[in-house]
Amino acid sequence: MLSTISNIFKIQELRSKILFTLVMLLLFRMGTHVTIPGINSLIVADITSEPGEGFLNMVDLFAGGALLKFSIFALGIMPYISSSIIMQLLMVLVPSLQKMQKEGGEEGRKKVQQYTKYGTIVLCAIQSLAVIHLARSWSVGTDQAPAKYPGLINPSVESYFFVLALLSITTGTVLLIWMGEQITERGIGNGISLLIFAGIIGRMPEALITLFTTDTSDALSILILLLIFVVLIALTVILTQGVRKVPLQYGKQMVGRRMVQAKSQSIPFKVNSANVMPIIFASSLILFPQTIIQYFSSSFESWAGWAVVMDFFNPFSQIWYRALFYYIIYTALIIFFAYFYTAIQFNPQELADNLKKFGGSIPGIRQGSPTKEYIEKVLNRITLPGAFFLAGLALAPYLIIKFLNLGGNTGGGALVYTFGGTSLLIMVGVALETLKQIEAQLLMRNYEGFMKKSRIKGR
Repeated sequence: MLSTISNIFKIQELRSKILFTLVMLLLFRMGTHVTIPGINSLIVADITSEPGEGFLNMVDLFAGGALLKFSIFALGIMPYISSSIIMQLLMVLVPSLQKMQKEGGEEGRKKVQQYTKYGTIVLCAIQSLAVIHLARSWSVGTDQAPAKYPGLINPSVESYFFVLALLSITTGTVLLIWMGEQITERGIGNGISLLIFAGIIGRMPEALITLFTTDTSDALSILILLLIFVVLIALTVILTQGVRKVPLQYGKQMVGRRMVQAKSQSIPFKVNSANVMPIIFASSLILFPQTIIQYFSSSFESWAGWAVVMDFFNPFSQIWYRALFYYIIYTALIIFFAYFYTAIQFNPQELADNLKKFGGSIPGIRQGSPTKEYIEKVLNRITLPGAFFLAGLALAPYLIIKFLNLGGNTGGGALVYTFGGTSLLIMVGVALETLKQIEAQLLMRNYEGFMKKSRIKGR
């Protein structure tokens, strides 16, 4: 391993790419501490020292802790990810967009990318309003509730804070997209993914401080949690790397003046082809009612039922059947979105048509409709265990932290979002992809990679 790391820095081009990537990630982390003009940074320090709320904690995870700091990077890269998902859905619903992407070549892909960026700016403007509303309600209060953090917004700029915040947050996200593209082009790895990765890693120290300073924590519980965390990382690697290869066969092809049997190939179907998206969608959907209830609960304080309803959306509830309700709904949503996102990514009819067009077939399966039905069956079979595995990975931190009584009803939420399935999948997936790119660069220059099996034969 040490020799491999040494080899990395012997190659000038690879060394320059890694250093460029690290500098850009460092600038991103520095930017998360630059508050929106007009925000009182002293009060922000008090906010970040307190446990976050459910929905805010999840959004703050992808923003690298910048949201509750009311930073210029408050929305992080999430508007771009949301815009990309919307564009993928539109390409399924609008055939002309799909045709542009597939048949338009490089120019078509650039247009789709341009539309995605326009959508990002629109989403930034809309989501910035939520951040501005949050800052205003915490600073001056609302008709339903008093100010949570009086003086958060500097009174001298309060009259035009709306414009300042809207421009600052939108510009911050656009800057992050540019930084991500620069990393992809001039650095190593996927820039957008690495920015999310850096944001999650940046929150680790705060989560560890929360873990070690919680009154209910003890040394044995912390040790058990860290050991289980290592096991979850190993399981995440298995889930990320797991594939089901469907063999293909092609007829003989003319090479020169001879008929040669084409090499056997296969279609790799990932066990978790939807990656982290089902957890993100499920978390957003299950936290949405909680956020609405919290928003309106102050208007109906006399009705005791609000607390009961809220408890059904609390995974750390002390009443077992209420916590069980949360786990069942969360699992069902993850399974649903795993199938939904897989259906968007794979078109069995298109795969079957392409195989028939190029003379390929699955051994023992006729071309055309039988091939399509077989691919559908394979996808359904591998998606179900993958979805259950994904749901178990997402629920494990809740159950472990609840069982070990680490953080209770408040700090436990912060620990889950940092050590949870979403964070693990992103960290492991991005780390593996980046290591693969570094390994490819090493092997291309006849150096040994990270994995012994990747050693060049004959050396």
